[in-house]
Amino acid sequence: MVSHKIPAAIGLACTLAAFASAPSMALAQDTLKLGALVTLSGPGAAWGLAMKNGAELAADEVNAKGGLEVDGKKYKVEIVAYDDKYQANEAVTVANRLVFEDKVKYMIGPLGSAPAVAVQPITEKNGVITILMAFTPKALGPDKPYSFRVVTTTAEVSQPQIDWVVKTKGIKKVGGLFPNDESGQTIAKDLESSYKHAGADLAAVELFERDRVDFIPLLTRMFAQGIDAIELDGNSPSTAGLIVKQARELGFTGTIIRTGGPATADIVNVAGKEATEGMFVHTPLNPELPSTKAYMEEYQAKYKSAMNGFSPSFYDGTKMLFEAMRRAGTVQDSAKVSKAMGDLKDFKGALGTLNWTGEKLYGINHQLDIPFYVAEVVNGAEVIRATCTVAKCE
Repeated sequence: MVSHKIPAAIGLACTLAAFASAPSMALAQDTLKLGALVTLSGPGAAWGLAMKNGAELAADEVNAKGGLEVDGKKYKVEIVAYDDKYQANEAVTVANRLVFEDKVKYMIGPLGSAPAVAVQPITEKNGVITILMAFTPKALGPDKPYSFRVVTTTAEVSQPQIDWVVKTKGIKKVGGLFPNDESGQTIAKDLESSYKHAGADLAAVELFERDRVDFIPLLTRMFAQGIDAIELDGNSPSTAGLIVKQARELGFTGTIIRTGGPATADIVNVAGKEATEGMFVHTPLNPELPSTKAYMEEYQAKYKSAMNGFSPSFYDGTKMLFEAMRRAGTVQDSAKVSKAMGDLKDFKGALGTLNWTGEKLYGINHQLDIPFYVAEVVNGAEVIRATCTVAKCE
């Protein structure tokens, strides 16, 4: 019988190596990955960063407390973010990477209707919960139990806001510029109906590709039709800023309206304070609400930049996801987490008290019900002029 002895020094080294690797192995086991399929470059970058940063701040909070505790176990939350460049085909590539390589079961994004519809066959089939920013009604439905929308869309906010603005400003004839994609076409259709209901006419509609930067020919055609207002809903922040700037440079003195999509700070940065003075914009934020004010201060402290108005929605949505995991008692079983998420009621978030709605419009209560406001841009900042529900603004 042959005896094989390991030298003491080697044995000690192996033992130390084993102990040294134990923490990293435990960390790998205890890490909860959240995918962020968002736009980080190009026209939609302000929105994509708002989504990612909101999720990051929610993750920071639980990580600062030692991790997200679910069923007696703590998880360090890691945000895995990729840029989809605001393109549906790129979103599909990123979704495949997140689902099949990074093995995520939870995802922030995507941004935009076309990317959302494109990735849902992947996410729904594989039980990946997505927290969307997509305005199309196709994004939600009984056949999409893993999809949740944490922003209000044109379908929810347009009518009460348009009723208020049309009455307040005496608007009769409106021109609208919209991206020529699923989002823009859906929004244009919704707005045409809303303006008609309010007693005005969306008389001139121009569709354009999202990378367009010269709007003077489109604006000139609209002005020839005698419009007294311009509608900017559905445009990315930088694109909306360019439209405002070029409209004012052409001499347009009428009302400029943005019925949906918070982007005021970004629009002012592109167009300037003078050009944006007197704009009427949708905002989901009331900065005087203590919970909203606290979030804005937290955002400013970390990112040292102005916060896009969509960001608190994704902070709240991520926190609701965490709470759903706690109540479901699992991070692995996304079907249980989805059920727990949809059952949340009166959740206290940065935007106020939150509940789910949507059964009537979409056949499933996966649309977040959020208070919203109409603000006027004064000296580059939003001043709230009306507080709204889906029924009316006053």
